[in-house]
Amino acid sequence: MVSAGRIIAVVSPESAPIKRIISDARDKSLLIDATYGRRTRAVIVADNGSIILSAIQPETVAGRLTVKTEQDAGDPGND
Repeated sequence: MVSAGRIIAVVSPESAPIKRIISDARDKSLLIDATYGRRTRAVIVADNGSIILSAIQPETVAGRLTVKTEQDAGDPGND
């Protein structure tokens, strides 16, 4: 799991700049591979510089974040 509040961006791993970010994170030991050996479909950028590889589509990750944010907004215990 990744804390929704720490996520800066969720992007596709296809472009050259994102591949470069992944490579740099691997070199700096900031890469977290959460794909369990499956194909990387989303790259999550965290506010602490960590890069997380996910096997879930970026749209799915974003949708889950939106649902969680809406649920938290409606919960009076989160004031």
